[in-house]
Amino acid sequence: MSSFFRAMILLVVLGSCSGGYGSAPRNLDNACSIVSERPEYLRAFKKVERKYGVPVPGLMAMIYQESKFISNNRPPHRFALGVIPLGRQSSAVGYSQALDGTWAEYQAAGGGRGARRDDIHDATDFMGWYMVQTVAENGIPIHDIRNQYLAYHDGRTGYRRGTWKSKSWLIRIAGEVESRAVLYDQQLRACGKR
Repeated sequence: MSSFFRAMILLVVLGSCSGGYGSAPRNLDNACSIVSERPEYLRAFKKVERKYGVPVPGLMAMIYQESKFISNNRPPHRFALGVIPLGRQSSAVGYSQALDGTWAEYQAAGGGRGARRDDIHDATDFMGWYMVQTVAENGIPIHDIRNQYLAYHDGRTGYRRGTWKSKSWLIRIAGEVESRAVLYDQQLRACGKR
């Protein structure tokens, strides 16, 4: 067998191992479909629920809002005069859309230097860690997905300052995240995954 064909076979095998998790699952409106298509997600979600007490449906709803379950998701580029690229709107990346500084804080606090934002286990662990910090600093219960999301989006300090109060669009989005968590919970219970 020629070395070209060996290399091609190796690439196909390695490509099939990746699981195609750079893209979103097919049906984002059905929690059962998401976890059936990507069983690794459910393992990550349940691990975070055991470790931090974060409910699986709430975690899923926040990931949906932040990245639509796209592992390498990034904010769009900004442009001056509509054509001159100025860089991205923020340093957010991955499932959790964690900013560089917050991710570095998580890594230093125990997430580890090798933790990656495009890895579902690391990203969900980060979110659980962050939400527990929000409980400690802001007193928001772990099951209060609406306010947890507000603090996640605007940061714990921003939440305390009330920066979200002047953002009617963010308040609406937080309500949508809460509603999606309720929907995901109902779906997961119906298919026996909760």
